[in-house]
Amino acid sequence: MAVLFSGIKGMLFFLSLPCFCSCQPAPPLLRFSIFLDPSNMVYLRWDHDKQELMTFELQVHTTGWVAFGFSPHGELPGSDIVIGGVSPNGSIYFSVS
Repeated sequence: MAVLFSGIKGMLFFLSLPCFCSCQPAPPLLRFSIFLDPSNMVYLRWDHDKQELMTFELQVHTTGWVAFGFSPHGELPGSDIVIGGVSPNGSIYFSVS
């Protein structure tokens, strides 16, 4: 697993944002969690269901962007990566590579 981030300063970035609308079911309970850095600024929560569907929530203090990746050997080449952030105008973006 590779986690890349830049500009760690003041904003909290969520990879998954639960909807708290009354018509929506409650967000799933994520049983596992870990801080991915010694400063406790990158927090990962995850879980899986009986069909092995994985749910992740990544919380990062950043003023720029964050990338979250998976690979069979923990290396960047050949990994699956999600990049997300907040544009200067406040809009949220995601990209999958």
